[in-house]
Amino acid sequence: MRAGVIRAYVIKEFIELMRTKLIIMVYLMPSMILLLFGYGIKMNVTHARVIIIDNDQSHYSRILTTKFEHSKYFNPIIKNMSEKDALGLIKKAEADIVIIIPPSFEKKLLKSEDSEIGVFIDGSYPARATTMANYAKGVILDTLSKEAKKAGIKSKIIVLNSRFLFNQSLRDANAIVPGLIGLVMLVAPAILSALLIVKEKERGTIFNFFASPLSKSEFITAKLFPVFLLHSINIFVLFLLALYIFEVPFRGSFLLYWLSSEIYILISIAIGMLISVITKRQIVAVILTVIITIIPGFLYSGMLMPISSMKGDSYIEAHIFPVMYYTHILYDTFWWAKGLNRQKLSIIFS
Repeated sequence: MRAGVIRAYVIKEFIELMRTKLIIMVYLMPSMILLLFGYGIKMNVTHARVIIIDNDQSHYSRILTTKFEHSKYFNPIIKNMSEKDALGLIKKAEADIVIIIPPSFEKKLLKSEDSEIGVFIDGSYPARATTMANYAKGVILDTLSKEAKKAGIKSKIIVLNSRFLFNQSLRDANAIVPGLIGLVMLVAPAILSALLIVKEKERGTIFNFFASPLSKSEFITAKLFPVFLLHSINIFVLFLLALYIFEVPFRGSFLLYWLSSEIYILISIAIGMLISVITKRQIVAVILTVIITIIPGFLYSGMLMPISSMKGDSYIEAHIFPVMYYTHILYDTFWWAKGLNRQKLSIIFS
């Protein structure tokens, strides 16, 4: 390959990118995706609207109510109303949880008899409903276990001592942002490289290259080098956004992060180049690239759903796409974010 010829065509590509303003999108689109999704995707549930109906009005029922009032996960309102009216508030989307404490709750508790607490949760969004259910169970179990122990009740008490090994603060950004970097670095280079050849075919200027003494390897190298160089800078831009805007701690190997990101960009560019070769219109190339990159990026990266929980075809597909491997490397460099749901749990029976 002739370095002088490649340099001339690389300069030509840079001029073309600046003339068409695509060079702005190189940095604007990844940053916007990271900011929008980073602030928009929330896994935790805070300030859930809770209606508490205390039909017992006892000491222990008031303690339980107080625990909900002092939790950042709930915004409880104590009301005197029927169960039917309370459930109607959930149907009207005016409440997320309804907790009903039955009469004789304290009396049965002190006698070690079975006593039920009604917890009704809006299941419109299953993931959110599961999270709220776990929070409510945790508050009820913790409160009753402590009070039973104080009262000297000798029946079996389950005490949960949880210690989160990673992401101890349970911040959404620590879990979401590293995965978003993997998604952005898959989508952005692929879209830009998908336009490199197809735009020449659509305009008819591809015949100029056919008539020139430029070899295929020189042509491909001249096309890919500007995209690779521009997105190599994005590696540091996204890293700084994660570090200083989202305040995601970084204690892993920066060299591993950088080298794996450069290889990942080459893979992303190769995907876009393949699409650019097989398509004839720019709009088709962009749509096809978005479908091939964004959907697997969300489903098979492990950002929203653990790969280990997948079975069958989905598990195989997850291992085909490079986004899963790169995301795992990101979670290992931002290592505490990977263990959002990993905890040390000890169960004590007394």
